[in-house]
Amino acid sequence: MLLAVTLSALAMTLIVGVRYLIVSGAFAAATRVRHPGLYTGLDAQMRREVAWSLASAAIYGIPAGVLAWGWRAHGWTRVYTDLHDWPLWYLPVSVALYLILHDTWFYWTHRWMHRPAVFKAAHAVHHASRPPTAWAAMAFHPLEAVTGAVAIPLLVLAIPIHVGALGFVLTVMTVMGVTNHMGWEVFPRFMWRGPLGGWLITASHHQRHHEQYGCNYGLYFRFWDRLCGTDRGIGDFARSHAKVAAARTDRGPVARRDAGAGRGADRAA
Repeated sequence: MLLAVTLSALAMTLIVGVRYLIVSGAFAAATRVRHPGLYTGLDAQMRREVAWSLASAAIYGIPAGVLAWGWRAHGWTRVYTDLHDWPLWYLPVSVALYLILHDTWFYWTHRWMHRPAVFKAAHAVHHASRPPTAWAAMAFHPLEAVTGAVAIPLLVLAIPIHVGALGFVLTVMTVMGVTNHMGWEVFPRFMWRGPLGGWLITASHHQRHHEQYGCNYGLYFRFWDRLCGTDRGIGDFARSHAKVAAARTDRGPVARRDAGAGRGADRAA
């Protein structure tokens, strides 16, 4: 039994880690194409983000692996595989329940993470990314990773969900976690401007959290931020993108050559 549980935990850790590398890597590549130079000078930061994120992958993977084993061996969870076990109308309802409850958990634990002592001890690791990149989605201190890792396992123990619907929830969680930190908007304008954008969280909303800290704590929806008076609207990436473009123009061929010569002199010294 111990071997089976261990192998399941290792497998889930590998799955979470590879999923992170693929999704974050894909959106980082898209950033290089869509906004060249946006991550210039952030190489050391991105390496740090990847290291923290892979450590978080183990913290997420271990409880998931234990529950995956318990689900198959002993039926511990409320995850079901037969579509007819519950009415078809329950599929979207279960997805909505999971997203709303996960968002609620994230909002309140995230606010707790911004208490001075907790922020200094743990959450500062995530906010060390200035500005965050597509690699920052899971760049957490272990304490923060634990608060995130228990959310979905607690839900599958309590609320029935089809395995396919659970996969959809996990996909949404991964994509939103990455795209919220990219530094630009990948989604259509209607998702972050207008009536729908007033309730959904995308990069424009979360980027303001990384700029101002004491606001915009949600993950998927703006409901709790609005209800609790912590919503400060959406930011505008135009200024930061213009700054990057100006810096690239100013550097020019001569500046880049001079900078390269300077780095060579520094290495020689």
